Amino acid sequence: MRIGVVLASALAILAPLLLVVWQSFLDGPFFARNVHLTLGAYQFVFEDPDFYRALGTSVVVAVGMTLIAVPVGALLAFLLVRTDLPGRRWMEPLILTPMFISSIVLAFGFVVAFGPVGIVSLWVKGWLGALPWDVYSLPSLIIIAGLTHAPHVFLYAATALRSLGSDVEEAARSIGAGPLRVAATVSLPMIRPALLYAGVLVFFLGFELFGLPLVLADPKGVLVLATYLYKLTNVLGIPSYQLMAVVVMVIVFIAVPLVWLQNRLLQSANRYVSIKGKAQSARPIALGVWRWPAAAFIALWLLTVVVAPVCALVLRAFLSSWGEGVELASALTLDHFRELTHYPNLMRGITNTLVLAAVGGAASVAVYTLINLAVHRWHSAWARVIDYLVLLPRAMPGIVAGLAIFWVFLFFPPLQPLRQTLLAMWVAYTLVWMAYGMRLVSGSLLQIGPELEEAGRVVGASPGRVSLDVTLPLIRAGLIGSWMLVFVTFVREYSTGVYLLGPGTEVIGSLLVSLWATGAVDTVVALSVINIAMVGAGLLLLTLFGRKAHHG
Repeated sequence: MRIGVVLASALAILAPLLLVVWQSFLDGPFFARNVHLTLGAYQFVFEDPDFYRALGTSVVVAVGMTLIAVPVGALLAFLLVRTDLPGRRWMEPLILTPMFISSIVLAFGFVVAFGPVGIVSLWVKGWLGALPWDVYSLPSLIIIAGLTHAPHVFLYAATALRSLGSDVEEAARSIGAGPLRVAATVSLPMIRPALLYAGVLVFFLGFELFGLPLVLADPKGVLVLATYLYKLTNVLGIPSYQLMAVVVMVIVFIAVPLVWLQNRLLQSANRYVSIKGKAQSARPIALGVWRWPAAAFIALWLLTVVVAPVCALVLRAFLSSWGEGVELASALTLDHFRELTHYPNLMRGITNTLVLAAVGGAASVAVYTLINLAVHRWHSAWARVIDYLVLLPRAMPGIVAGLAIFWVFLFFPPLQPLRQTLLAMWVAYTLVWMAYGMRLVSGSLLQIGPELEEAGRVVGASPGRVSLDVTLPLIRAGLIGSWMLVFVTFVREYSTGVYLLGPGTEVIGSLLVSLWATGAVDTVVALSVINIAMVGAGLLLLTLFGRKAHHG
């Protein structure tokens, strides 16, 4: 049974990747007649100047956003976890907000707020006489990507800082060191492995970027690898699958070593942090005169990255038009939301998004649980194999995984009738988020003491019966929490469905990508607001469930 689950998981993970490898060596689509093995696709891509420009831009963006996200995220974590900053309890959930909003929705928010005729831009222009930034530029893309990815660094840095005792910081304070000096010379150096891990993660995410470059850089002709791949779809006048496969190979070739390095660093970080065991005894560092400047820094970050884009997007969704001289009161309308009801594909997209997130999310958690139970407390090489295999989909950005799944459904004749169904979309989502979902479920399993399961086996119960009667009931709350997090993740997902978009498989995320290309701004902002509302509802339910579970 266990080996069967491992083999089925390996087949589901490796089939799309092997198909990409096979396609990259053909001179046409794999399903076409008279295709031959060749290196022509590699030659075409590696002689294309646009490929090198896209690769170079991806490197610049990845490096730049890492250099911004790491110090900002680390400083946010230090201020909120180790100091007596006023209001830090309610600030912390807000810091994580950008992680739960689709990056393409966030990109639309930045355009509506800080674009040439953005809501914030017009106010600044009226005050200064000119706009001191250009949101459609490479520097703006790097800054926005860095600021919006700071929460990833914050998450790992905050966790590591909570594991540290405060004795060394107190010693530094006793000899006169100020809060910033304590942060720079004591606290943050002690969590260097966690910061290094977060830095590699952000650098890796830089190569995955699709939504932000598509909205902010593509209008100026600036390509990154993901948007270059998107543009290749019909570069030869027909689906150029072989060229796309080569670019996918390049992205996976870059991503696999980074994912491997992340796991090595995570193990190192855990060992480093576990040295200390005085988390409960940690006392906040008094900021003194720095309290209000520190609060202003966090407020400015929140205002720029969360409040302005989201509020501008919501406001724009209720305005008939926007620009210089437009009065808010006279432009308020609900027409953009009413117009959605006139298009069956848009209404289907909203319904499909909810179904995929709720029903599909539950089914995905069931799959992750089954795989986790198969390798749970199994000291075998098969368990180690599955540990590494589930990381492979993580090395494929969503747009790449969606393309690979699309090809799998084209390649295997029995699956072809299912290509235009939500099943294809669900398979793609489940694979893309497998590493994340597996970690959520395994976290609950690790909290179960082995003696409870051993007691079941002592009375003669089979491993399957022990899982059903002992393990699953004990991790029920953890599974419900995992389902809610997967719900939010599936609602915000957009790039995975780009190549699977068709009649019957519309979801809000992929609709936003296609609608943006047509210039349907009013529809885009209305759908974006609905998407934010869905994410907000999921997070509200998760918070209420967490409080109920905490209080028993």
